[in-house]
Amino acid sequence: MTSQRIVDVVPRIAALDVLRGCALGGILIVNIAVMSNPSGLTAGPLRTLLTALFVDKFYVLFSFLFGYSLTLQFRSAERDGVDARLRTVRRCLALMTIGLVHIAFFFSGDVLFGYGILGLILLILNRIQPATAIRCAAILYGSFAVALTVHGMHAQPTDVDDRAAASLRTGWLTAASYRWDTFFERFDLFLLFGLLNVLPLFLVGFAAGKTRLLETPGRYLPLLPRLQWIGFGLGAPMSLLMAIADRPALAGATAVLDLPLAAAYAATILRLAHNSPRLMKTFGAAGKFAATNYICQSVITSVMFTGYGFALVGQLPNWQVLVIAAAIYGLQLIGSRLWARRHRYGPIEWVLRRATYGRRETWSPR
Repeated sequence: MTSQRIVDVVPRIAALDVLRGCALGGILIVNIAVMSNPSGLTAGPLRTLLTALFVDKFYVLFSFLFGYSLTLQFRSAERDGVDARLRTVRRCLALMTIGLVHIAFFFSGDVLFGYGILGLILLILNRIQPATAIRCAAILYGSFAVALTVHGMHAQPTDVDDRAAASLRTGWLTAASYRWDTFFERFDLFLLFGLLNVLPLFLVGFAAGKTRLLETPGRYLPLLPRLQWIGFGLGAPMSLLMAIADRPALAGATAVLDLPLAAAYAATILRLAHNSPRLMKTFGAAGKFAATNYICQSVITSVMFTGYGFALVGQLPNWQVLVIAAAIYGLQLIGSRLWARRHRYGPIEWVLRRATYGRRETWSPR
């Protein structure tokens, strides 16, 4: 079977692409705050709003979408008459490799490596029923919230921010060494965080994918207003109060509130996109090349803020950092639309497909 056949048999789901494309903007806002200053934006109203409305919310959405996408991989393998496990293992190993390169060269807050590991775990659970997946997700995420609360009650201040800022002001080797050291120092916490926080989000997405929730607008559109009322009516005000209080012991409650607010964002995006084909195409193109855009964000911000670039770390006020984020994201939206006119895949997507299918993939023009 040719690679063209694979493209034709597995149609893209517009809702997934537009959600990914919008999530990229929220992720960039959070990541650039850390890249511009390891301690985040300086204290003030903008930092409070960023914490309340953006931090972790779009990673929740991104993780849900990854779990959903895995069900598409399994369906694709079934249609092609091949072993889904082999394809999934290849894809997850490729994600882990790209993630390690991303950590070494650009950003220690990478998610691709963890997604690769947890994707392998989800492969073991691929026969789980949707209802069971939801129950397991609730137990895991509840445990995560409790763990965050207990940890926050005993948290002690550290000097990690000073060390991180110092490493970013130096050359590439020093910055890379710091990223590697901190990554391996915290690897056990990284795995625990992934199992308790990210895996349940994968499971929810996996359950939604098994029921094909986002593939028929008539099924999900009636649910969206309710998600908006709950998320914006309850999640947003409570998240704002938590951000204003700014107490480590409230971290568990904040993590729980991330869920309804992320769902409300997703509902709003889907309702707007459903009524605007232009919006669907613009954000859908960015989502189609989500992995490439995600890595490009790190490349651009690394050049701007680290010592081997313009060394702007810690030098810009909050509003300028956010303006830069908006400019980068705007350029990515435009660039993705232009790229999509001539190419089916972005560079990172091409690598992932090459690894997944084990055959040469062409940069097929439109």
